[in-house]
Amino acid sequence: MRLPIAAAVATTGLLTATLAFGALSKDDLKNLNKATTVLSEFRNSSEIPESMWTKADCVLVIPSLKKAAFIVGGEGGSGVMSCRHSNGAWGTPVFMQLTKGSVGFQVGASSTELVLFVMNASGAEKLLSNKTTLGAGASIAAGPVGRTATAATDAQMTAEMLSYSHSKGLFAGVDLSGGSLAPDKDANVRAYGTTASVRQIALGTTPVTALAQARGFTDALRGDTRATTGVK
Repeated sequence: MRLPIAAAVATTGLLTATLAFGALSKDDLKNLNKATTVLSEFRNSSEIPESMWTKADCVLVIPSLKKAAFIVGGEGGSGVMSCRHSNGAWGTPVFMQLTKGSVGFQVGASSTELVLFVMNASGAEKLLSNKTTLGAGASIAAGPVGRTATAATDAQMTAEMLSYSHSKGLFAGVDLSGGSLAPDKDANVRAYGTTASVRQIALGTTPVTALAQARGFTDALRGDTRATTGVK
């Protein structure tokens, strides 16, 4: 039986809308896979206290924060962030971007693995807004190091975000003050469409179809050592 023209048009439109999202680019998939690998390494590290993983509202992973400089420099990278829902489960990840400029005499280039722990709802709301300036719009400090790390400083105890970086085999904080963090709108539209905002997706207030390729990321957050990446 043939559908009426109006119904057929509506069905075609729905199919087009369905196909419009969930189609990540090669760069999106590469970023997601790298973020999953980095997250698994950090999750199993003895340098990060277990309490960080259980208390954080959101976790953001930037697998390659690139820094290049010659007199005037800059840092930037794309990442993936998952937030904890009201039931305690980690939500489907959203894509984020970080940029930071710098001035002064500097020469060289580097790449750093970065994990940010968002420690409260205020920090999460700021990150999920259009654009947040770290250090000014949202407080950030280097995270405590060590499996227990009970002697946290006042800055660490009050910061909305705590950072860990991994470069050349060392875990340490990285200076992100002045950097800008914002959702990657294009990547999130490719992943989830336009029916829900990044905030709604991240906090789980509007249901969306979860990305099959992102399962390894949320598994790693839960500490599942079997977590794997998706498409290579």
